[in-house]
Amino acid sequence: MKAQQRKKIFLDGEFVDEADAKVSVFDHGLLYGDGVFEGIRVYGGRVFRLEEHLERLFDSAKAIRLSIPLSLDDLVKTVLECCRQNSLWDGYIRLVVTRGKGDLGLNPASCPKPTLFIIADAIRLYPASVYERGLRLHTAAVRRVSSDALEPAVKSLNYLNNILAKMEAAVSGADESLLLNEQGYVAECTGDNVFAFKHGELVTPPVSAGVLPGITRREILRLAREEGVDAVERNMTRYDLFVADEVFLTGTAAEIVPVVEIDGRTVGTGKPGALTQRLLLRFRALTRTTGPLIYSTGKPAPMETAQQQ
Repeated sequence: MKAQQRKKIFLDGEFVDEADAKVSVFDHGLLYGDGVFEGIRVYGGRVFRLEEHLERLFDSAKAIRLSIPLSLDDLVKTVLECCRQNSLWDGYIRLVVTRGKGDLGLNPASCPKPTLFIIADAIRLYPASVYERGLRLHTAAVRRVSSDALEPAVKSLNYLNNILAKMEAAVSGADESLLLNEQGYVAECTGDNVFAFKHGELVTPPVSAGVLPGITRREILRLAREEGVDAVERNMTRYDLFVADEVFLTGTAAEIVPVVEIDGRTVGTGKPGALTQRLLLRFRALTRTTGPLIYSTGKPAPMETAQQQ
């Protein structure tokens, strides 16, 4: 007999077992990628930058004229309760709002009610060795979707552009792909923002280059300035990355991960740089002291289990 954890999913107003968390095949999020989402981290019983993530979710939804069926305050409470339902202490929250069930066809007017679900679970991070040795990047042939076609600030369910680039990285033998925009400027990687450091200046592409304004990205710009580093946003080319002293990526799941090679060119010394390591330490310290507490005291009780043959 083996004990198996039973995950609880928040789905349209109630908590249900994972096996019962079902979305209609007519849901426009599934059929057309019509919806928005947020990925949020939990550290030591705290939800990091929860309100900032939810504010971005509401902004994304407003931009595509999608109604979220809970207020921001109620959504904060629901996210925390979802963590408690799953006895989550360290992990990841995926919050998704879709246009909802409708007819076949693109018209969103056929969807009378949005679908909202929240998953709170463990997360598979890069192994510790990646932070010690760094990532190898490959520039993808596929370009970032134009800002004129899809606003990059909208964190939508349409990730095929990123997936195609991720596949290119695997085929090339790299760890991750770098995406350029239509003008040939650096945009972002498949799920992370890009930073380069040289001559005391830290640079990251502006949102207008086709990048998501990441929550971690914003924190790193702030932390770098506190370190006395001139941190700026401006257009960058691959050359800027090739000749940088340090390059790193930032994201909710990745945190801050160093890059040591791009298209066969060694970045800096070929090892994670000093600024990258300092910012990672400061960021990790920040995550342990920031955000609403999930539990009033101590760690959560063991999760309910079911017996399985």
